[in-house]
Amino acid sequence: MTETTNYRAVALQTTCRAITASRSTEEARSLISRNIERVGRQIPPTIGWTGPDTRLIVLPEYLLTGFPTRETVDEWIAKACLTDGCREYEALGAIAQKSSVFLAGNAYEFDAHFPGIFFQTSFVLDPSGNVVLRYRRLNSMYSPTPHDVWDAYLDRYGLDGVFPVARTEIGRLAAVASEEILYPELSRCLAMRGAEIIVHSTCEVGSPRATPKSIARRARAIENLVYVVSANTAGMEGLDLPGASADGGSVVVDYKGGVLAEAGYGESVVAYADIDLEALRRFRRRPGMENLLSRQRFEAYAASYAEHSHYPANTMAGGFSGRKHFTDTQQAVIERLARTGVI
Repeated sequence: MTETTNYRAVALQTTCRAITASRSTEEARSLISRNIERVGRQIPPTIGWTGPDTRLIVLPEYLLTGFPTRETVDEWIAKACLTDGCREYEALGAIAQKSSVFLAGNAYEFDAHFPGIFFQTSFVLDPSGNVVLRYRRLNSMYSPTPHDVWDAYLDRYGLDGVFPVARTEIGRLAAVASEEILYPELSRCLAMRGAEIIVHSTCEVGSPRATPKSIARRARAIENLVYVVSANTAGMEGLDLPGASADGGSVVVDYKGGVLAEAGYGESVVAYADIDLEALRRFRRRPGMENLLSRQRFEAYAASYAEHSHYPANTMAGGFSGRKHFTDTQQAVIERLARTGVI
């Protein structure tokens, strides 16, 4: 593997066309295919804009399907979920292969080892069209996560399967999904495993003012000495939600927390910047106060994490009853934390 240590990365800000209004599985799948085809048409001119040294393109969250609203679990699995080796991944792989880029995105997946639930997955395809990173979102308000079937998931995939880092010719890649940028422990666990670039597919409020996620992106970059390439949607179609509610602010942040490029509103390729792995690695290996990653004292915190449980694991070991499960579980956690004086 010949490593490329200086190249351009793009957070491609494009519109999400949701499938929730589709009247049948066939109609939903057809729309997913059209969404993929549209990405395939947008990427070559994007590279024409950003330059032939573009090697990494990050797509927004929900780009293929939107998110479930009224669907049952079985309906969403049938209408929206991808599986390993499915035609949708083949089509995305062909796009990556045609443009010779690493293509990162986010989709809902069904894993036959965990029947009755689905996962939200961040993925990276390499220029050969192969999936080289598959990360299942750990923190979600309304979708199942590996933590909800924790023991079984660890038995199947192990801890490195929960916190995957892909060692590629453009550096060590890891993924964080949407609001998970607000959870510092996740990015830290990825940095512990060597992550140098975090790809962040998101669908979030765009605002001229600083938002929690925009602040968190810079904080995660500083804390872990990583680049963050974050792609937001350019609005959403096919939902009753006002379309521009999630629009704008796709960004590339460097390992010092500096914003290298940021998009405004609407569809845009302007959130692109140079990734300089040699500079990052020099910075990580230089002693001094700024080298926060080398100064972490994990042993000091480990006992506190081991002694405390907030949101419990394995709550779906017996199955998934629907969206009410999440609010009921969270309410029970809040009540318990209140009783014990934590909140």
